[in-house]
Amino acid sequence: MKIDEVRGMTPDQLNDTLVSLKKEQFNLRFQKATGQIEKTHRVDQVRKDIARIKTVLRGKQAQA
Repeated sequence: MKIDEVRGMTPDQLNDTLVSLKKEQFNLRFQKATGQIEKTHRVDQVRKDIARIKTVLRGKQAQA
């Protein structure tokens, strides 16, 4: 997910995306613990996407 995509979203869309990414992060951690994970790089991608979304949300809240 690119930063331009994140900046173009509304706060509601950002919150929905954040919830889905947190669910995915939980599932990936569970797969990693059980040794079933196939896409190990996805863990880092999800973590960084969550950070991007939180940063943009924080900026939008500060402007309001």
